[in-house]
Amino acid sequence: MRVAVTGTPGTGKTTATDILAERRNDVDVVHLNEVIESEELYEAVDEERDSVVADLDRLAAWVDDYEAAGDDGADVLVLDSHLAHHLDADRVVVLRCAPEALATRLRERGESDAKAAENAESEALDVVLSKAVEAHGLDSVYEIETTRSSPEEVADALAAVVEGTREPSAGDVDYLDYL
Repeated sequence: MRVAVTGTPGTGKTTATDILAERRNDVDVVHLNEVIESEELYEAVDEERDSVVADLDRLAAWVDDYEAAGDDGADVLVLDSHLAHHLDADRVVVLRCAPEALATRLRERGESDAKAAENAESEALDVVLSKAVEAHGLDSVYEIETTRSSPEEVADALAAVVEGTREPSAGDVDYLDYL
């Protein structure tokens, strides 16, 4: 099974997926942003945003090859990235965070005020969620609100998605009042 864990940068994807992988030996987590950088799976460098423009076709091929190799014996491949919803997946988890808290998290980890504000607005507008639902359908998308949850609680919610004990949900979280 392939599970994409996506969301606006700063929602807690990497921390929660790392905890999930520590707890479960049937889960293999791939941090796609690291793969994009290390394998140079990008088309261009966006100097203004201090980021790269991922080549999603090459990334998808890399993931397919990685999964086909299957050397680790894991039953579940978890793909962690704000881009993960662009790839094939059986289930897509969208982590959400209140825009104000998200902007604070991003600034605390060294992002510029402009980048923090851009991501907070994206979160308020449900950009990642809407793209995930468009690509995968309502029956495959699971929304998890992380603002007041510990990383361990978010990992518990991810485990419930992996186990199939959590029902799909999309559209439960609303941050439009931020705008």
